[in-house]
Amino acid sequence: MPQPLVVNGAQLQCIFGAMPSNLVVTPEKRVTAGGQPAANIMDFKPNVNIMPFGMCTSMANPAVSAATAAAQGVLTPQPCIPVTTSPWVPGSPTVLIGNQPALNQGSSLMCTWAGKISVVNPGQMTVTVP
Repeated sequence: MPQPLVVNGAQLQCIFGAMPSNLVVTPEKRVTAGGQPAANIMDFKPNVNIMPFGMCTSMANPAVSAATAAAQGVLTPQPCIPVTTSPWVPGSPTVLIGNQPALNQGSSLMCTWAGKISVVNPGQMTVTVP
């Protein structure tokens, strides 16, 4: 079933993040939808494409586990520094942007600290891709 194509400014959420973040898509692909650069599965770089989600509550995050241990086991969130090392999955099976599968609203991204990042709002609702 077709899903909205994800573009620059799309709202993202991590299950361990305290607040949403926005996707940053650089314009070198020269494909736009809704007046914004369209994303592909390779738009996963931390602090380039994926911005922090406020405070992190994942115990897999060394900063959170150390702060929690120092607080005698009381969960102590720490600043979110996303660590994404692999592309979004699954992406569009038939639409390519910049020679990579287009990013659709059904795609997700994993953070090394066990967080699953999903697209809450794709940034536009006019263009859909499989």
